[in-house]
Amino acid sequence: MPSLKTSSPGIDSAAAAGARAVRGDPSPVATFRKYGWGSRLRSYLVFDVLIWAYTLAYGLASLPVFFLPDRESILHGMARSWSRLILRTIMSPVKVTGLDQIDTSKPHVYAVNHGSALDIPVLYVHLNFQFRILFKKELLSYPVIGWHLRQSGQVCIDQQKPSRSVAEIRSAVKSLQRGMPLVIFPEGGRTPDGEIKPFMPGAFYLAIKTGVDIVPVALVGTYEMLPMNTYHIKPRPLEMRVGSLIPTAGYDLRQMDVLSVKVQKAVEELYYGK
Repeated sequence: MPSLKTSSPGIDSAAAAGARAVRGDPSPVATFRKYGWGSRLRSYLVFDVLIWAYTLAYGLASLPVFFLPDRESILHGMARSWSRLILRTIMSPVKVTGLDQIDTSKPHVYAVNHGSALDIPVLYVHLNFQFRILFKKELLSYPVIGWHLRQSGQVCIDQQKPSRSVAEIRSAVKSLQRGMPLVIFPEGGRTPDGEIKPFMPGAFYLAIKTGVDIVPVALVGTYEMLPMNTYHIKPRPLEMRVGSLIPTAGYDLRQMDVLSVKVQKAVEELYYGK
């Protein structure tokens, strides 16, 4: 699981503490008492080992699929199976609300907050349709995971040199036009403190370009389960809250900022329960 450097987990910013209070999350002291050294050892010696074993096994099993004509669909199914194993292993049930109000037979852009490396398994299991993911180029460097992302038709974006992503963006546009939904993380990376970070306007280029509606999605509890800079997985109930459609009709590419603010507000309302 990817991990990036962040501040000490024992030190909270006032903003992060406020956000936690809004969500009703326990204090750091209460969290430590519940998820002490026994929890750490269970995570390091059981959860993490099994997750990497699942990843390696599915990665090796997917190699022959490269030669099949319908490999993207097959690899998506394998990713869903891999994700189910992970969520069952870490004993974190997910409550889904609002998805039944969305016509998932139509192509939409699903805008999701990014709290944890385990967001992807949650989405694979609980979005009950095939989709593509917009991801950062850096993930290609991870063994097995990078290969799977590339071969399963996901959309790679080089944030440092966007001009190199033109072909990928064109492919994503065609895919949306053909009816394939797209999942994006508009923050551009995981949150270091559990708060939703500013959305990148460019993330909505594809939605405006193709005229498809945006679905705001809030994943609640994934940051607390596995924040950045740790492999300590803390089992807990999770939520996937799906909001109402946000139409892109009437927007042009000069209004990406306006649309970005609107979508971020919708995700925040879902996430903080406003």
